[in-house]
Amino acid sequence: MALRYVHEPSARWDADKARLVGGAPEQTFSKGWHKARAGGELLPGDWWRIEDEGETVGYGWMDVNWGDAEILLVTDPERREQGVGSFILDTLGREARARGLNYMSNVIPRGHPEGAKVAAWLEKRGFQATEDGRLLRAPTPRPAQGAATGS
Repeated sequence: MALRYVHEPSARWDADKARLVGGAPEQTFSKGWHKARAGGELLPGDWWRIEDEGETVGYGWMDVNWGDAEILLVTDPERREQGVGSFILDTLGREARARGLNYMSNVIPRGHPEGAKVAAWLEKRGFQATEDGRLLRAPTPRPAQGAATGS
């Protein structure tokens, strides 16, 4: 597996987004990302397409507001548990860090079919739940408790 990311500065709805984002179960994404869109429709925010040997296997999305980034990750269901999600999160973290952003946040909608699993996955990667329902993390994750750190 040789993952690479491609920034889509003026992202448009296309067949791969329809397959991965539009094909996700209802309640997976907030803001209506799951709804059908017209082919070629311009999309808000910044998008990164994740490829493995030319095949699109996931997407990362970031929208910046007041120095923080709301993020979205989507992985091809057939490629889960293979490091694609971690690759997307690392890509978004590097981008947020390069932009000098304070935090990355993710909101798991009520009724998400795998909400608890996604929350646990994000928490394992340094995100913390907030009172308003977001999961929040600085772009550079803090080392896990007991982990060795370099100086």
